[in-house]
Amino acid sequence: MKSTIYPSEHALERDPSTGAAIHRLTSAACINHATYFLQSSLTPDGSTLIFTSYRTGSAQLFSIEEFPHGPIRQWTDGDAIHPFSPAIDSTGQQVYFVRSGSVWSIQRQNLEERLIARFEGAQLGEVSLSADGEWLTAAAKQGSQSGLVVGRTDGTDWRLIPFPRTVIHPQFHPLDPEWIEFAGDPAPRMHRVRRDGTRLECLYEHGNDEFVVHETFLGRTGDLVYTVWPFALWRMNWETREHHRICEFNAWHITPNRAGTLVLCDTNHPDLGLFLIDAATGARQPICQSQASSGGTQWLTSRYALAEDFAAARSAAKSGALSWMEVSTDTVYGPQWTHPHPSFSPDEQLVIFTSDRTGHPQVYAAEVPAS
Repeated sequence: MKSTIYPSEHALERDPSTGAAIHRLTSAACINHATYFLQSSLTPDGSTLIFTSYRTGSAQLFSIEEFPHGPIRQWTDGDAIHPFSPAIDSTGQQVYFVRSGSVWSIQRQNLEERLIARFEGAQLGEVSLSADGEWLTAAAKQGSQSGLVVGRTDGTDWRLIPFPRTVIHPQFHPLDPEWIEFAGDPAPRMHRVRRDGTRLECLYEHGNDEFVVHETFLGRTGDLVYTVWPFALWRMNWETREHHRICEFNAWHITPNRAGTLVLCDTNHPDLGLFLIDAATGARQPICQSQASSGGTQWLTSRYALAEDFAAARSAAKSGALSWMEVSTDTVYGPQWTHPHPSFSPDEQLVIFTSDRTGHPQVYAAEVPAS
């Protein structure tokens, strides 16, 4: 139940390849994972880590209040939350999240919840908070209409901005909260729109054979950084749309530091571990191994999943080749909790990630090398 306190599950490990100190933060025999790679799992002061756990039977929000060694506190109960939706505000005192077609906030001190907006019959995705703390956005599907929802954190001015294809990962521009970047699925991937729904445009025209994924803003430079899976990491100028290849590498989920000088990534096919990439030179430094199973048949290819892939996935699921989660919504995308999804701590001295190396997904924090 809400406010239940669980004993600390902390343990200290050493990475066998780099020697990095790794804090294992959870150990319950269920799904536990950090927030999505586009969000921080730690409050700005670094004292509290929030994570999602299924230890009570459904996806609920939990925290480690005295990070990393403190006890675990349950924040939500009742209807399940969207497991990758939580976003922490700049004060660290409020967390925004999604339940079904509704956006909620919860206060850190008293765990009081507040309904911000509801879209009847809709499915909403992970939340993005504007840098000024006044606006929220999330991917949405309401009936047959896809798009994104956007509105104020006080519950006013909410609207659905329609889009003809599935929308993924809307993000506010870090320097201009009037702009939202988002992904369309399948290609072409990268788009932007004004917060009021005007000036919708594609940022980069490409076909399904160019597998552009996991785009995000390169810190506070205002530029974008993205992966052409599994070949290279690229940078795009927000104003001119000029493209620059940073390096050839199978960078997967990417998270830049605030200065935009480093890009944190995990890797897959092969899993080489977690790395820091110099945004100027492409030089990279290993942090630690992830040892995550990183499920998902689409990562075996270098193109987007198409209709024939959905049919093949459903057929394979009947034979037990795929987990039901990979086909339950007519996609071949694998269980997200099997992916590391690394992100920085606020002081950028730690990397928070998820790994199912023990048989169940657990939350880890690796210390970043001093160099």
